[in-house]
Amino acid sequence: MPAEMPEDFNFSVSFGYGEVNKNEINTYTHKVTKDLITKGTAAADLTFSNDELQSIYAKMKELNIMETKDFTGQEGCSKTPSNTDSWRATVNGETKSFSWTDEHCTVSDEAKQLFELRTYIQHLVEGKDAYKALPAAVGGYD
Repeated sequence: MPAEMPEDFNFSVSFGYGEVNKNEINTYTHKVTKDLITKGTAAADLTFSNDELQSIYAKMKELNIMETKDFTGQEGCSKTPSNTDSWRATVNGETKSFSWTDEHCTVSDEAKQLFELRTYIQHLVEGKDAYKALPAAVGGYD
């Protein structure tokens, strides 16, 4: 990845429980979608500051996110609900898509790093007024 963040840098991450990836942070569309569980979803416009994007890019560069990774954990057990993250990232005209799940109870170090990155981005989003204005989730997943 280039040392400097390229102008075409964009990413999206959708996440949630099992196959229900209703939460999404998407810089391609400048939207954030929140899973309201029993009340569907709600979306809001999302804009990151240049400093926030630079910070996210630096973390992605540190992880070398555009390189092929091993996101598989050890099989041997299964948990429900499980977490799944699906990513797409564009850097210098190249777009990569990848995902990970903790369905089999363990995850690779690369998946743990992606989870930490998603958590960092999610905290940035949760601090934004547009996100705070979205309705609260109702219910839960078993």
